[in-house]
Amino acid sequence: MMLRQVQSDDSCEVSFKDACVYESKQTVNGKVPSENGVWERRTTLPAPMFSRNDFSVWGFLKKCIGMELSKITMPIVFNEPLSFLQRITEYMEHTYLIHKACTLSDSIERMQLVAAFAISAVASQWDRTGKPFNPLLGETFELTRDEEGYRMISEQVSHHPPISAFYTESLNQDFSFHGSIYPKLKFWGKSVEAEPKGTMTLELSKHREAYTWTNPMCCVHNVILGKLWIEQYGTVEIVNHSTGDKCVLNFKPCGMFGKELHRVEGHIQDKSKKKHQVIYGKWTECVYSIEPKVYEVNKKAEKKSGGDSKKHKQEQSTGGDDADEMPDVQETVTMIPGSTLLWRVAPRPPHSTQMYNFTNFAMTLNELEPGMIGVIAPTDCRLRPDIRAMENGDIDTASQEKERLEEKQRAARRERAKDEEEWSARWFQQGNNRYTGAADWIYKGGYFDRRYSDLPDIY
Repeated sequence: MMLRQVQSDDSCEVSFKDACVYESKQTVNGKVPSENGVWERRTTLPAPMFSRNDFSVWGFLKKCIGMELSKITMPIVFNEPLSFLQRITEYMEHTYLIHKACTLSDSIERMQLVAAFAISAVASQWDRTGKPFNPLLGETFELTRDEEGYRMISEQVSHHPPISAFYTESLNQDFSFHGSIYPKLKFWGKSVEAEPKGTMTLELSKHREAYTWTNPMCCVHNVILGKLWIEQYGTVEIVNHSTGDKCVLNFKPCGMFGKELHRVEGHIQDKSKKKHQVIYGKWTECVYSIEPKVYEVNKKAEKKSGGDSKKHKQEQSTGGDDADEMPDVQETVTMIPGSTLLWRVAPRPPHSTQMYNFTNFAMTLNELEPGMIGVIAPTDCRLRPDIRAMENGDIDTASQEKERLEEKQRAARRERAKDEEEWSARWFQQGNNRYTGAADWIYKGGYFDRRYSDLPDIY
């Protein structure tokens, strides 16, 4: 793996370390051969994704309009070969932003990096139209990245409603990042809307700071007809509970002419509501910060020059059964002179479109690394046979295993009901977020002690 420094333009005063970019290397069965005895993570999946062309999506979904999809057993054709617990782990792809924030002495500068981290956490969703597998009750996923200085554990703590809890800690105790997510999915005829209910909490121990926020809404368009495309929208408010600083981010819906597609815009203010920095960019590309006065001057100049005029564009179709036409993606983010580059997305591998549009990071998540068997918990989703079969391109086996596991889960639930036994999560417990007071799941500790003898047999 190679790290590269991406400089912001000449007018920028500061630049931050950019995302990790993987070097292109020859692979064998999806894995990079070891060099000098050092094993390297894979850069592709064992098999490309299958075609969805022969499946009647409408035949299945027409009975689901207005319903919450988490309560419906979905055909495997909708899936990608990852569990939702693994999808949560993709928040950590840009951990270097947290490490950088830990080194800064100014709280506004730290907030800039936390905002960039919150935006980067949803970047991998672009073009990811496959649905992750619903985790089974008691399913877990762990990820340790020594080179990036963190380890993470997640657990499916509730089935109805489906709630996933996670806890990440820095290996040198610089930070912790944790939360619980209840993804509510609804089908609206031509689109699927996902509301990721739940609070994200980031604690920076050196600065004795805690930041909280919730993620934006996500919508997948054209699930029936036309090209699938994704937008994120809604207001994300990041609060520093120690200083009172706040960052308000507006993930913009695409709008009538598509001009706002993927755009994020917001500002950082202190506890007296004085604006210190404006944040702008695209969640699919990059994010900058700039002084508010400079930003406003540039906006006024842009309006005078008619930069907003795109009236000649044809309006999107809104009629009946027509597809929601995906707007043309506008020019990349134009950097305003005086801006600072906070984050830029890493390019996806050239074969990504054949691999469920996975990022380099996502490509590694379901890999069974050397020495994992017998060390990771038997509930780890790397051991799920349906996901493994789908990753290997065996869709028939994947579908059969998915049905078997779901029936096994239902049978276990019936047994608990008969014995009047309540399910108890192993690694997390219900509580309240200590900063917001909202309902949350708190990590109890102990997972990495490796005592797994009494875990349930869920696979």
